[in-house]
Amino acid sequence: MGKLPPLSLYIHIPWCVQKCPYCDFNSHALKGEVPHDDYVAHLLADLDADLPLVAGREIRTIFIGGGTPSLLSAEAMQTLMDGVRARIPVAADAEVTMEANPGTVEADRFSGYRKAGINRISIGVQSFGDDKLIRLGRIHDAGEAKRAARLAATLGLRSFNLDLMHGLPEQHLGEALSDLRQAIELAPPHLSWYQLTIEPNTSFGSRPPVLPDDDLLWDIFSQGHQLLTQAGYVQYETSAYAKPGFQCQHNLNYWRFGDYLGIGCGAHGKISFADGRILRTVKTKHPRGYMEGRYLDQQNEVATEDRPFEFFMNRFRLLEAMPRRDFTDYTGLPESVVRPQIEAALNAGEISETATHWQITEHGKLFLNTLLERFL
Repeated sequence: MGKLPPLSLYIHIPWCVQKCPYCDFNSHALKGEVPHDDYVAHLLADLDADLPLVAGREIRTIFIGGGTPSLLSAEAMQTLMDGVRARIPVAADAEVTMEANPGTVEADRFSGYRKAGINRISIGVQSFGDDKLIRLGRIHDAGEAKRAARLAATLGLRSFNLDLMHGLPEQHLGEALSDLRQAIELAPPHLSWYQLTIEPNTSFGSRPPVLPDDDLLWDIFSQGHQLLTQAGYVQYETSAYAKPGFQCQHNLNYWRFGDYLGIGCGAHGKISFADGRILRTVKTKHPRGYMEGRYLDQQNEVATEDRPFEFFMNRFRLLEAMPRRDFTDYTGLPESVVRPQIEAALNAGEISETATHWQITEHGKLFLNTLLERFL
């Protein structure tokens, strides 16, 4: 391995008040109270078990996802963050993000989260149309979403993100753009704006709603992209927009094929070693098994022949120029192994190349699957 990539930490909180019909994340509807202290104790024991994999390396970003992490009490969050810092070096300027639902964003609780070290929150708004929120199974309304965003702006955080979906059931162009305008008005430094997709093993998967057709989806995307650009947002990833300097550092590390420890129910990890191995880990999905102390569900080494696809599948989601050296540094392979595929992509106009960098083109963005298939 040329050099080890930066290291992040992902922490999964598995509970939600109720399961949304489109959600295929590892989340479980809450029955009774969140076992705050017990779960935090298991998270820290899970981290202890993983520490030998990253001996002495520093955590650059932390992301607490779910489920609904804001169901965890501020006290439990403090215990968790103190426990993490006691076990592993965390960079002084680390970005620490927590996902939150608008209905659970309360001022007093959030000042507690901030004290624990959370410096960025990601608020799951999804839509400002109350009828659409009901259809999506969300438990907040548009008013609560706006209150949560305004509160986030006053907390003195490093940044905050609003999550917004388009291509919703029976959504027309005007509704989609209205959602976007209302989000822009709240001036979040970061906006995740992504299309609803129907996933198997969800209730939408078994009873699909009527979604906008491809032509309408294209109109929503192209006009929405224009609105965002005019408002000073820069698209840096397939579905992520940020004001300059406010990209999500944690997600950038994922897409740049960085390393991350994953702790908590169903969390995924990827760790590189000085000897050239790359290990992927998956934790036990169900809270019951996890809280019996069975943390690791599976782990496997990434085979040499799979590395080019895995590397480019991540990197080509980003619109930035990528250093060609990263390919060798992070996969341990010489550039010559992908040279034929690179040449084919250059000839097709899917990427551009300089002496030091590769970058996906506008054409490549439209035909991303074709581009990625070259590396399979």
